[in-house]
Amino acid sequence: MSLPKPVETLWKELEAVRAAVLREVEGLGQRQADWKPSAKDWSVGEIVDHLTVAEIATGKLTTKLTKEAGAAGTLAPWPADLTVFAPLPPDPPGPADAPEAVRPSPGKVIGELIATMKATRERSRQSIERLATLDPRQLRFKHAHRGDLDLAQWWELQRRHDAIHLAQIRDVKRAPGFPKA
Repeated sequence: MSLPKPVETLWKELEAVRAAVLREVEGLGQRQADWKPSAKDWSVGEIVDHLTVAEIATGKLTTKLTKEAGAAGTLAPWPADLTVFAPLPPDPPGPADAPEAVRPSPGKVIGELIATMKATRERSRQSIERLATLDPRQLRFKHAHRGDLDLAQWWELQRRHDAIHLAQIRDVKRAPGFPKA
């Protein structure tokens, strides 16, 4: 499917950061995936789990918002004048706690976490293709830390979220004591 330029750009950015995450985690052993720099930190495996659960939630939000707008008769097609998405509001100060719904579970098998992450991204492509057919500005939902966001902003937040946690994965792998294998 051919995507409107802003959606195509968003998809390419989502894919680029996800590819970088996968490069960092593929080939890690279970001991490496479960290791934490400290008791308060997440392991690489927990970060992968968190990213996947968050992306699943964004996909479900896409379905929810489009179904509700469709039922209400307010679902508008992609507008020809939409050439760039609204920017995200500024990051809230300091680290944010993950909402309970997207908190990771420790000790999952790294190979299964990676496979689930890849499968989730394949399903997300369907959400992105749906996004490309409608006006995302009218589909809004409140984020716990950022306030009211439109559907395109939710997907941009997913990209930014991956990038933040990519840096976190790299920090875990560079931390003193990270297992060699």
